[in-house]
Amino acid sequence: MTPELSKVRNIGISAHIDSGKTTLTERILFYTKRIHAIHDVKGKDGVGAKMDSMDLERERGITIQSAATFCEWAGHHINIIDTPGHVDFTIEVERAMRVLDGAVLVLCAVAGVQSQSLTVDRQMRRYGVPRIAFVNKCDRAGANPLRVRDQLREKLHVNPVLIQLPIGLEHNFEGVVDLIEEKAMRFLGDNGENIVISEIPEAMLAEVKTARDEMLDALSMFSDSLTEALLEERVTNAIIHAALREATIARHVVPVMMGSAYDNKAVQPLLDGVGLYLPAPADIKNDAINPDDDSIAPLASDPDQPLVLLAFKLEDGRFGQLTYLRIYQGTLKKGGEITNIRTTKTTKVGRLVRMHSDDMEDITVASAGDIVAIFGVDCNSGDTFTDGSIWVSMTSMHVPDPVISLTITPKDNKSQGNMSKALRRFSKEDPTFRVASDAETGEIIISGMGELHLEVYVERMKREYGALVDVSPPSVAYRETITQRVQFEYTHKKQTGGSGQYGKVGGFMEPLAADAGLPVQKGGGSRAHRFLPEFGYRFLDEIVGGIIPREFISSCDKGFESMLEKGQLIGAPVRGVSVTLDDGAFHAVDSSDIAFKEAARGAWRASYQKAGPQILEPVMKVAVEGPTEMQGGVVGVLMQRRGMIVGTTEGEGFCRVDSEVPLAEMFGFSTVLRSATQGKAEFTMEFARYSPVPSQISDRLVEEYKAELAQGKKK
Repeated sequence: MTPELSKVRNIGISAHIDSGKTTLTERILFYTKRIHAIHDVKGKDGVGAKMDSMDLERERGITIQSAATFCEWAGHHINIIDTPGHVDFTIEVERAMRVLDGAVLVLCAVAGVQSQSLTVDRQMRRYGVPRIAFVNKCDRAGANPLRVRDQLREKLHVNPVLIQLPIGLEHNFEGVVDLIEEKAMRFLGDNGENIVISEIPEAMLAEVKTARDEMLDALSMFSDSLTEALLEERVTNAIIHAALREATIARHVVPVMMGSAYDNKAVQPLLDGVGLYLPAPADIKNDAINPDDDSIAPLASDPDQPLVLLAFKLEDGRFGQLTYLRIYQGTLKKGGEITNIRTTKTTKVGRLVRMHSDDMEDITVASAGDIVAIFGVDCNSGDTFTDGSIWVSMTSMHVPDPVISLTITPKDNKSQGNMSKALRRFSKEDPTFRVASDAETGEIIISGMGELHLEVYVERMKREYGALVDVSPPSVAYRETITQRVQFEYTHKKQTGGSGQYGKVGGFMEPLAADAGLPVQKGGGSRAHRFLPEFGYRFLDEIVGGIIPREFISSCDKGFESMLEKGQLIGAPVRGVSVTLDDGAFHAVDSSDIAFKEAARGAWRASYQKAGPQILEPVMKVAVEGPTEMQGGVVGVLMQRRGMIVGTTEGEGFCRVDSEVPLAEMFGFSTVLRSATQGKAEFTMEFARYSPVPSQISDRLVEEYKAELAQGKKK
């Protein structure tokens, strides 16, 4: 049965690593009777959590791949995606946020807003996802949900509204008080399945009244009906629920709930909150783009409209490629036909399923607002499908650039073929996992978001494909840029009998500011201005009087762009360059596209060294968390790695050091940190920006590159 649209909820559960996302999902599945026994993420029974279906996930106790499931609660059909917390697998969160309507942001009651919480918040904002904040681990020593509420306001700049208060904390944590219903809730039984509702403890009455008044005051800012009800003293719980739902969906407020997933307390009220406050598919505005003219095409969550769906995740399943889909409009039927907008290829839907982690349930029909999966469709992550009666394309998810690379070499001939199969599959499934071949050495280079990211894929090659590989030390994704404006004038002339080649270009190249774009065009917008923000490259056509014919301008542009691939200092990609073409000459017979392309390349080669080229290195945001007494040791190891301390946060026996450290200095950091803190600290790392390399390191990199080139020539 296709669920009623107003009762559908598509939610993600996201948080910093080790905040309890997968444990929370395990409890949700238990209380909704999707599983019949609770297993721990790092359980001793060898089973592990349902949503961690990979052996690697169960062994390491972390989530590597996002996993989808569905359940029923209080008449609502809830599609859930449990996402990884580790920044190395951030693409799993990106693709989940792209297709979800709402989310639960899980926060540790002790650590509060952590580094990856900030990243998840940015992802939720990028896709306009309303969220509920669930403060987990209220039973832990040092738990302070009110401090976490304040951190949500100060660090994430959201408007948190408490709708629960804890009954006790740490080892005395018993349950929660519902500020709307004004009732106490305790969770008894072996697994917290028996909910006991009672009056508010007398000792908490004053605290509850103050918190309830604050909640009503905050919500009245966004609800005229609640404001009127307050003035007329006729406030009902239904009015409060409606006001909170409206403000949450509009992302004016973030309801704050609390509990302890591991201790089986207050998970059921969170499920109630998902149904009450998070949006149904029809509550969210979704648009597609008409590829012909880039116009916006609004989509309606209507099963009777033309079919539009987005493939957001791929897996190599037991029966071929498994493609996860979000249906935005229309109805998808088993045996029906869908058309890939990118390839224009039409495919028949052979098998349609709902996912429950690595299990699946066959269905015959699914409609707008649902998340399902199909087999046997050859596509890429981010492809749009329709039923052929409408031609629109959904915007894809944001894909961050890889920041770390490894060179891999198969150990034998059998591993060679298996490695190729694995790399093809992994690069298709994960847009942040890139595979390239070094043109000079022929080595296979894999790139990703961090050491753990690549380590997991190397281990999966061995386990899933039997591909044994040797791995080289990681290399850093350096970039080159220029620092000075420089004029260029170059003539490409070649005569080999018959028609020759002639093209002359003149102009200047200069550094491109990070926030630069295209200037307002003159002459009615006919000039060949072009801006590629992903490459940090801008081309400005300032040719007047036809000194270079219009048909050759794009050839000059392509010639300059082709030089971005490899700089002259260390052979790294060049970024942050603006080229202005304002002079040149042509020959009536000998000028051609090739001639002007070569003229542009020659101008680049002749001018690049004069423009003050500079090497840039990726700088990472590094957050280290551990006991307060270890703070000095943490700061020391960061400073030794050219780290810049950005700030420190201290709690009760807990501290976090936020810093910025060059990626080149972070290899092997986990071992050093464990040694310096007796294994009591952990760190997370994510890309911040590119920054100039110090001169002594730049000189060393240039010398190493020259030595590599000389060695290559000798061979």
